Amino acid sequence: MSVAHDRVGHLVVPPRSAPEALTSPPGDPEEYRPDPKRWSALSVTLVVGFMSLLDVSIVSVALPSLQRDLGATPATVQWVVSGYALTFGLMLVPAGRLGDAFGRRRLFLAGLAAFVASSAAAGAAPSVGWLVAARLVQGLAAGCLAPQNSAFIQQLFRGAERGRAFGLFGATVGISTAVGPVAGGAILGLADGPGGWRWLFYVNVPIGVVAFLLALRLLPRGGSGGRGRIDVVGVLLLGAGALAVLFPLVQAEAGGLSRLWWLFAVGALLLAVFAAWERRVVARDGQPVFDPRLVTETRGYGIGAALGTVYFVGFSGIWLVFALFFQTGLGYTPLQSGLAVTPFALGSAGSAVVAGRLVERHGRRLTVFGLAGVMVGLSAAAVVLLLVPPSAAGWAIAPALLVGGLGGGFVISPNITMTLRDVPVAMAGSAGGGLQTAQRFGAAVGTAALPGLFYLVLSATGEDYPAAAAAGLCVSVLGAAAALVLGVVDLRRNRAEEGDGAAPAADDGGPVRDERHGPGERHGPDGVHSHGHAWHG
Repeated sequence: MSVAHDRVGHLVVPPRSAPEALTSPPGDPEEYRPDPKRWSALSVTLVVGFMSLLDVSIVSVALPSLQRDLGATPATVQWVVSGYALTFGLMLVPAGRLGDAFGRRRLFLAGLAAFVASSAAAGAAPSVGWLVAARLVQGLAAGCLAPQNSAFIQQLFRGAERGRAFGLFGATVGISTAVGPVAGGAILGLADGPGGWRWLFYVNVPIGVVAFLLALRLLPRGGSGGRGRIDVVGVLLLGAGALAVLFPLVQAEAGGLSRLWWLFAVGALLLAVFAAWERRVVARDGQPVFDPRLVTETRGYGIGAALGTVYFVGFSGIWLVFALFFQTGLGYTPLQSGLAVTPFALGSAGSAVVAGRLVERHGRRLTVFGLAGVMVGLSAAAVVLLLVPPSAAGWAIAPALLVGGLGGGFVISPNITMTLRDVPVAMAGSAGGGLQTAQRFGAAVGTAALPGLFYLVLSATGEDYPAAAAAGLCVSVLGAAAALVLGVVDLRRNRAEEGDGAAPAADDGGPVRDERHGPGERHGPDGVHSHGHAWHG
């Protein structure tokens, strides 16, 4: 395809002909050539992604021993968990943009090196202040890594392969979130005694070093789609706004919601200014840290990010409710508590991989089906907790959690695929960072609200632990229901667009051939395959 420049040097891309629109991914400036090492590279990024996401929750089971060994107050030691989550969330969008502008491989390697070094520093921490500082740096490093994972999938894969890759990525997200308490309890069980918690951080070091060496060899060079300039004002506005919204949430257990509620208004104002600034940058043909056209002009991105946000409110918060119920209410050990919720993780892992293979054909219908499964499973779990004796709760709840997990696997990975499917590859990092930031916001709300509700019901019912846990599960069901509404809206819109002729159709009613995706593949019933855009990253 020929290109030209206008009088002021802007790139002018002529309209694509029909054959070219089918052979070139939207927004991809170069013809796609499969990288023979793409699956090996994906394996490395998924291991690193699992490790960084696991660290969000794995430390929570060690807080009592941390407090005892370091002589810290409960409010201070809580920062070991909340500080990591805070800096993780703040870094996602800027890191995605940095990867787009300066190279995803470069930023991935830098983030991984910082993650390994800060993990070693956290393990060797002589004081709680040192540990909190190391965790803040570790969160920043993890925030650098996360958006590169989805960006590498956008860069390395197309069509059905991309769906399978996102399926594995979704399984990684689901498993790492659910098995954190199990992994933490197992490590503490093996490293029993004073200082055993240090191995929660030391275990990252050998894994990270091996992953770094493999990443040097396997990750593709290039992938820089930007002009190498960063919107500093946008970064500062976004960071300040996100900090103002997240800070009261991560301090919820220390009374942050009652003391710092006014920060929500400040954060909303700063984020509104950020949105206006980004529109101004785009109007001047600049490079925004987060292009607002991803939401306004990219099919499926805005509604997919909203769906992920409301789903993660319940999905993330429920694990703290289960930990409180099993450990405080029933006297389980951290390992026993983690094993009790393992059926959800197993179901989610298996169905996420399957969903990745089906998303090209069935699209948003998978998300709708999965959300219905989550609602059925968690509702059944709430009923079981209210009806069975507490001594039998751990076993009795397993089938319901398995059903919920099977549904959950059909939510995360298809939603990621559907949300990012039409994003220009040159903007994959910032788009992935934006999506994961939305999920972090939902997770922050859930981890603050659901334990708060648990304690409120516990106090009102005279310490009825099953009732308190069931109340938390009901909120998770409501979050899944809100996500289901968004999924149905998107599904109906996709079908309407297909009915209006938005998706190409074969003359004979057979498979639609799309050279970008491979022979014999069909456009899904709700128009899964990408459509072109008038703008490029």
